[in-house]
Amino acid sequence: MGLGRICLVWCILVVTVTCNISGPPQVFDVRNYGAISDGETDNQEAFLKAWNDACKWEGRARLLIPPGTYMVEPIIFSGQCNGSMTVVLKGVLKAPTNPSSFINMDHWITFRYVDWLTVTGGGTLDGQGASAWPYNNCNKNSNCPKLPITMRLDFITNGMLKHIKSVNSKNAHFNLFACNNTKVSHVKITAPGDSPNTDGIKIGGSNNIEISHTGITTGDDCIAILGGGTSGVNITDVFCGPGHGISIGSLGNNNDKDHVADIHVSNCTLNGTTTGLRIKTWPRSLPGNATNITYEQIFMDNVANPIVIDQMYCPSGGCSKQSNSPIQIQDVTYKGIWGTSSSKVAMYFQCSESFPCKNVVTQDIDLFYHGPGGPANSTCNNINGKSYGKQNPRSCL
Repeated sequence: MGLGRICLVWCILVVTVTCNISGPPQVFDVRNYGAISDGETDNQEAFLKAWNDACKWEGRARLLIPPGTYMVEPIIFSGQCNGSMTVVLKGVLKAPTNPSSFINMDHWITFRYVDWLTVTGGGTLDGQGASAWPYNNCNKNSNCPKLPITMRLDFITNGMLKHIKSVNSKNAHFNLFACNNTKVSHVKITAPGDSPNTDGIKIGGSNNIEISHTGITTGDDCIAILGGGTSGVNITDVFCGPGHGISIGSLGNNNDKDHVADIHVSNCTLNGTTTGLRIKTWPRSLPGNATNITYEQIFMDNVANPIVIDQMYCPSGGCSKQSNSPIQIQDVTYKGIWGTSSSKVAMYFQCSESFPCKNVVTQDIDLFYHGPGGPANSTCNNINGKSYGKQNPRSCL
């Protein structure tokens, strides 16, 4: 083959690859693979066929779920894929309600090992959680069955979850595990305030996570930042309530050392939650740490216990009452926290006797309590820190 012909073939290959990457995406419509939007037929097989073809596409692939109601059994969308993947959910996905489909399942919809994944489209994930909540009795039954999280993102790099609704999850709504450079924005999460363990977003073992412009109304933590080396989490412009607030932890309930670092929560509103900004660790655990945590410009509206560090966290009882958690909490700042508390104790710091909290700063705190026995107060145990600016209630640091 002559040099000129070789150059021509090379140029064609370069142009083809460039077009696949930068040109219009290739659309894979689940209806072309047999998906039926009657709300009853299981579409697991059709969805997987469409995903597999999209995942093989060397370029920009778009998996399209058009308007309509699609029932789907638990499903895993796995990579690695040959190009970037965008899932466009326009319709409603409904989870199964038959207990045989979800008992001892930890997921409903899972994306796993995908680089450059976007899930969007304005559609709805309906977990149909009322069918499962009677089984969710883990606070009383140590052998309670696993229940599925609505959507898991596992080992996702460069991910985006945006413009999606999640309603009535059976367990947590979204779980990010071992993700890197992943953003969540313009997501709406709803479940009844008394629905058990319906956390909004759980994050574990992940790095460089952003959550913004999101509303969470649920029955457990709006956002739970778990251990496993989680770092670089930025939360801004989130509305939370009802629910249990924005939590770090609980830490130390596994066999691994828990580490959490570089957490920034700002410009959020908490309304009617049972706690506000909470860091919680189990009293008996392996060593670990939670460090470099900043909360600023947070509005509290009728929040019970707005600011909490609890190193004797033991919701089911049976734990040692000694405050000897070996998890070190340090470099925590609360700045510009204001609003109303529905309990007298607006700031509660119960730190470890063995590893007292270090360098905790409260600055410009203005929390009012108008109930019996008022005004609001603060409680400190085993903590070192400083206070600056306005302090209502009076700081115990």
